[in-house]
Amino acid sequence: MKKLGKLWLFGLFTLILVLATACSNDKGGTEKTEGKPKDEGGGSKETVTLTIGSWRTEDTAKYEKVIAEFNKKNPDIKVEFKPSKNTEYNTILNTALQSGEGPDIIHLRPYTPGIALADAGYLEPLDGVAGLNDFPEAALNASKGTDGKQYGVPLNMSTTQMFYNKKIFKDNGLKEPKTWDEFIKLAQTLKDKKIVPIALGSKEGWLLSAVHGIVGPAHYGGNEFVEKITKGETNFNSPEFVNSIKAMDELKKFFPDNYEGLGMDDIRTLFATGTAAMFPMGSWEIEVVRGLNPDIEIGFFPMPSAIGKEATITAWVDGSFAVNAKSKHKEEAKKFMEFLATKEFATLFTNEFKMISAMPGVKSQDELVTGLSEAVEKISTPYMMVVHFAGGNPTSKATLETELQGMYLGKQTPEGVAKKVQENAETWFKPFQK
Repeated sequence: MKKLGKLWLFGLFTLILVLATACSNDKGGTEKTEGKPKDEGGGSKETVTLTIGSWRTEDTAKYEKVIAEFNKKNPDIKVEFKPSKNTEYNTILNTALQSGEGPDIIHLRPYTPGIALADAGYLEPLDGVAGLNDFPEAALNASKGTDGKQYGVPLNMSTTQMFYNKKIFKDNGLKEPKTWDEFIKLAQTLKDKKIVPIALGSKEGWLLSAVHGIVGPAHYGGNEFVEKITKGETNFNSPEFVNSIKAMDELKKFFPDNYEGLGMDDIRTLFATGTAAMFPMGSWEIEVVRGLNPDIEIGFFPMPSAIGKEATITAWVDGSFAVNAKSKHKEEAKKFMEFLATKEFATLFTNEFKMISAMPGVKSQDELVTGLSEAVEKISTPYMMVVHFAGGNPTSKATLETELQGMYLGKQTPEGVAKKVQENAETWFKPFQK
């Protein structure tokens, strides 16, 4: 009897342990899957987190809207937009990639910098991603590796042109110029009226190459010259290119006082506050300027030719999104790539960001952006130094910037600027090495 009693107590104790364990497991399972999306079979799916690296710190709130749209169809993929300061992004990204880390999704600089990352093996090929065929070849080339594979989904087209304050023009009876001489006369009229004609400073070199991208084609001839120089049929010492540098020098009398010490923030503010009438800068500045002055009415005009050619607006693919080859969630990242390649995203992008989508045929609700988009389709020329001459160490683009800064400090001549750029390009640009 005593033996049977002990067996009964042992059995009861075992039963209590089993029941307690079952309850504990049930509770733990509920906590583990709580709030997680259900898969089609009724179970739960693990949530994957993707990070996006970018230099566009000002776009954080807008990307939250993009991510929210993506999550409507992909609730199990969490996406975090984590940008770095514009001037620090390249260094931060390259350091992370060299360490086998970095964001899952990478905002690529256009052309040479992005292609270099692909060639170094840091990016995952995207050939076969749905929607890529909807982009023109010229847009895809901005993030195509030298192996011919596609590594990025084109995001937007950027343009550079002359913005102007409509109210200042109207109040002073001024019209958009149709020739270079009319443009110079207009600038002089503004100066005579004690209005800063052109908001530009030379403190930051990239501003100067951007403005040369606007002014240059008016003197070297746009697409015809670009085609010749990329084939090695002409070079930077040519009279056409030297004249484009002379034009940059001619414009300095229309810059603000002490322009040598002015940077991006300074010249943007001069234009936004109505102190300066014109602002030679990129389409990405539209919303930034409006943020400073919601009441400003911005117009634009293509840069009129000095040699009897058609006016031009400078345009290029200014960024693509790619997948980190070392990402632990490449398949989920490719789903985000597929979303970026849809017309749904392209429409959302152009309306929220007030930028031109790289996907053709996407219309904007913003009148100014629509006007720029239409101009791109008709009279665009490439930003030559970005698209074709961002190679070398230092790059030919950076060399142009440094030498232009020297010119504005009185330490370099237009001919000297052109000579230095040519010497740099000859160190790496194969058509110049024949």
